[in-house]
Parts: sequence; structure tokens; C-alpha cells
Amino acid sequence: MIDGLVQLFIWQGLGELVSKLLLPNIPGPVLGLLFLLAFLLIKGEVSQPLAMVADSFRQHLGLLFVPASVGVILFLPDLKTHAFAVGVALLVSVVLTIAVTALVLKSFAKAQQDE
Repeated sequence: MIDGLVQLFIWQGLGELVSKLLLPNIPGPVLGLLFLLAFLLIKGEVSQPLAMVADSFRQHLGLLFVPASVGVILFLPDLKTHAFAVGVALLVSVVLTIAVTALVLKSFAKAQQDE
């Protein structure tokens, strides 16, 4: 399990480094996740230690949303000021998420039928 955590920290650290040096507008953890995704796609499989850590995080996913929820409450006056823009952004992101999910599921179903 420690190996999986170390892998995650390495990818996050790489993302932070690239964010600080080259892409300051993109958060380091987001870049780290993209680097991890690219690595896993190239490798073609998830290592057992990384899978164990991912399963542990998935089981406690609700706890990871607590800091974000607190952050939203701290900026409640700003949210009230920009409520319409936030609402439109949320609506568009939900519609795009549903569309992308449908396309991914469709491609997986097609790939499974081809096998």
C-alpha cells in the first residue's frame, strides 16, 4: 500500500513541478492526475499497490469532499453575486459530463462487441 501512495505522491509532485515552472494556471494535482492517466494508458494496466490505494480512497471518497464544501461556504457572498454564471457553468458541465459518459460507454460497448 505504501508503494501505491508513493506512486500517487510522485505523480502529484511532478504535476506541481510542471504547474509551478510551465503552466501556472493549471493546478498541480490536476496535471499530476493527467500524467498518471497517460502513464496508465501507455502501460495498459494498474499495478496492485496502486489499485489498493485507489480502492481505499474510493471507499472514503465522501471525506475528500469536506474541504471543498467548506471552501464553498467561505465564498458564499461571491457565489451569491455570480449565481447566474455559476448556475450556467454547472448546467453546461453536467450536460457535457453526461454526453462524454455516453460516448465513452458507447465506445466500450462497441469494443466489447468486436471481441
